This record gives sequence, structure tokens and C-alpha cells, in this order.
Amino acid sequence: MSRIFLLSPATCTGKRAQVLLSPRAQFPLAAQVRTPQGAPLGEVFAFLSGLYFRGKLAYAREFARPPRCSDKRRSPRPKAQGPRPTDPLPGVFVITPSLGLQLPEYPVTAPVLEQFARVQIESANPAYRAPLEASARLVADLAGPRPEVVLLGSIATGKYVDVLLGIFGERLLFPAEFVGRGDMSRGGLMLRCVRAGQELTYVPVAGAVRHGERPPRLEPIRHTRPTKQ
Repeated sequence: MSRIFLLSPATCTGKRAQVLLSPRAQFPLAAQVRTPQGAPLGEVFAFLSGLYFRGKLAYAREFARPPRCSDKRRSPRPKAQGPRPTDPLPGVFVITPSLGLQLPEYPVTAPVLEQFARVQIESANPAYRAPLEASARLVADLAGPRPEVVLLGSIATGKYVDVLLGIFGERLLFPAEFVGRGDMSRGGLMLRCVRAGQELTYVPVAGAVRHGERPPRLEPIRHTRPTKQ
């Protein structure tokens, strides 16, 4: 079964965003964001979100199984933004506040990040919803009817589900293990899955229980030290 992952965005209005955009910041990622070439979206959101987005990105890259696009579904390659119809179709997309679905490699400059910070991620906000709907429809068209589409993000509110469910329908899934967990717990869980090579359990978003009891805390990862010879 082909599988595409959609990753929910990082918060672009917090202290980490202020640090990243500060002209005094000299660490490599901040310097890269200030250049015309920008920094990869995945790296920027991993910095802003920390463990949660790092877990999502590592997990999606490990387990994505992108479908191949038929010649009939190909369209001209867009310029530098939006889903890129390739053969095969990319298996990982990131939801952004104002540019719809983007690849993790999309270049983020300081003006782009500032634009992200100005847009509220609400399903009723056209500045967020319209680009997401347009790019999600393109992905759905290019992927065809068979691939599963897994949302790695919250389904407790409608900010993602209300937009995506009408486009992907029963193909829109999410990890059942996410219910009841906080962001940090989800991030840690996904990193453990990557290390173990084991996927989570995907269930349809339509009709799913969106809230549940908090599961037990994850056991700490035990790092083994190499034995001395």
C-alpha cells in the first residue's frame, strides 16, 4: 500500500521564532534563514517545534511509500513552491500557515517565516485554508485513489481535519496511538518507532474518537555503552 504523510506545522510566533529571526543570532540555521536561498522548511520547523516535529519528520521519511504518478496525471512542475508532480510523487509534505502543502526542502527565508507568523491556522481563515485546499487537491489528483494519506498532527480540533477530510475522505488516516498524548510524547514515540523500524497503527479520521485518556508515560530510552575490549 502506497502511503503519503502530511505533517502539521510548527508554531511560528513563539520565542524560538523570535530567536531565529533575530539579527543578532549567529548560529548556522539563523544565518541561513537570512540569506536569499533560505533554509529547508523541515529544519526550520524542527528548530521551532523541537522534539515533536523532529519525530514527525524522521518518522515520515522512514515510512513513506510514495505512489508513482501516471503520465496522464502529470502536470508542469510549479516554480519553487507547492507539491511537485514528479515520478514518484513525494511521500512527505508539510502543512504551512500560508503556502499550503510544501516539501520539507522548501526554502524558508526570513520574510517567509514572518509571513507564516502573521497567518492564523484556523479552518475558517481563507489565507490558511485556500492554499491548503488547492495543494491538497493537487496531491489527491496526482496520487490517485489508492494511496493512504496519514496526518501526523492533532485531530482534536478542526484546523487540519476540516480542510483535509473533504478532499481525501476515507483515505485520510492518523496514528491511533496519538489519542491522549501530548506533543512531546508523540515526538518521542515516533523517534522510538524509527529506531525499532516499527510503524504505528493507522485508523481513519472519519468517525474516529478524537479525545481519550492519557496513555502511560514512555519508558526512557536506554543508551548502551560499548564494552571495552
